Amino acid sequence: MNKKLILLISSLLVVNTSKGQTNLDRYIKEGFENNQSIQQQQFYLDKSIYALKEAKSLFLPNVSLLADYFQADGGRTIDFPTGDLFNPVYNSLNQITGSNNFPLLENQTILLNPDNFYDIKFRATQPILNLEIEFNRRIKRNQVTIQQVEIDLYKRELAKEIKLGYFKYLQSVEAIKIYDIALRLAEENKRINESLYNNDKVNRTVVLRAENEIIRFKALRESAQQTSNNAKAYFNFLLNKDLKSPISIDSIYQAEAVDYSEVEGISGREELLKLQVSEKINENLIGLSKSFIVPKMNAFIDLGSQGFDWQFDNKTSYYFLGVSMQWNLFASGRNQHRIKQAQIDQKIINSQTDYVSLQLQLQLTNAINDYKAALFNYQSAVFAYNTSTKFYSDILRLYKEGQSLFVELLDAQNQLVQSELQVNISLYDTYIKSAEIERANASFNINN
Repeated sequence: MNKKLILLISSLLVVNTSKGQTNLDRYIKEGFENNQSIQQQQFYLDKSIYALKEAKSLFLPNVSLLADYFQADGGRTIDFPTGDLFNPVYNSLNQITGSNNFPLLENQTILLNPDNFYDIKFRATQPILNLEIEFNRRIKRNQVTIQQVEIDLYKRELAKEIKLGYFKYLQSVEAIKIYDIALRLAEENKRINESLYNNDKVNRTVVLRAENEIIRFKALRESAQQTSNNAKAYFNFLLNKDLKSPISIDSIYQAEAVDYSEVEGISGREELLKLQVSEKINENLIGLSKSFIVPKMNAFIDLGSQGFDWQFDNKTSYYFLGVSMQWNLFASGRNQHRIKQAQIDQKIINSQTDYVSLQLQLQLTNAINDYKAALFNYQSAVFAYNTSTKFYSDILRLYKEGQSLFVELLDAQNQLVQSELQVNISLYDTYIKSAEIERANASFNINN
């Protein structure tokens, strides 16, 4: 029976499957779809896209309806000497004709403010030359790119966290299985000791010690179970699911050495891409600050009607078109100060890029070194486990023959359990460290 148990222990270490990590891939995709932070970033992206469309629309004509109505009384006036100008002429005409066909006129006082006057028109404007609009469009386009990168950054970090959470959950599940097997070994030892005690070959203390081992492994198993429950809750939290939802388990291949000496660098990191796009935005801000050098030109046309007493006919309708220009020639140095600020911001971004690049390179180097250490630990743990298996088998045989003490058997059993736990820990550590390398060099395809 002990040989069967040892074979079962060995089978836990290497499980071959053709399915690979399909469940993990599915969980990563599910995490992308359900994660609240990614959904919020998608809203920001949609907002940035509409802001870009708004910036592009500034190049197109703008049509508006303008309407004014005036009613006035008082204010400035103009005295027009109508009577003084025309009455002498009219008097002469009346004398010549012998009639009163030409009545006398009074001098007029004309109110400058129009009274009972309306002006309704459609105005269409079209930018001809305006560098501010062009630089604004470029900035909005780069902001869309930054928001897309931000989503990719959230996805990449979430993919790493899901992988780490998944491996830690599998690690805890395997630990429970190991303690289950350890319990079977302890129960088998108790059965053997009870048989030896009944045959007066050992004393009662040995049986009690065997029972204590069973209790100890039950306590360790319960602790492992709670650790597994916590790992499950955290994994489901990453997927935005019920914390007690069951997790489908993939079979994991035995850890194999991977040569990361030729691993790609950090050029694909979203953090660097964000800084590169920020640099472009700042270049456009500098261009925007310098755009005052070029004048702004716009064309416009008005189509409308204006008149008194709401009169509308072919005499009140009109059109009015033209070209306007605005050129800021003097602003007390404000434009130059704006340019200097943007140039300093550019230096800050360049400094940040150098520093972040060094940080990310350090992260990748540490991740590779950690993976190498984890792989070495796993290989050492496998060797120790194979040795412990043989040692336990030999001690168990000697104990049955009465040539070994029960303390030695317990020591061999504990070594076997501890070595198997170490294999389990180090095995998944290699997967965890590999996932961290994948994150450090941005090699995981987040668009599957």
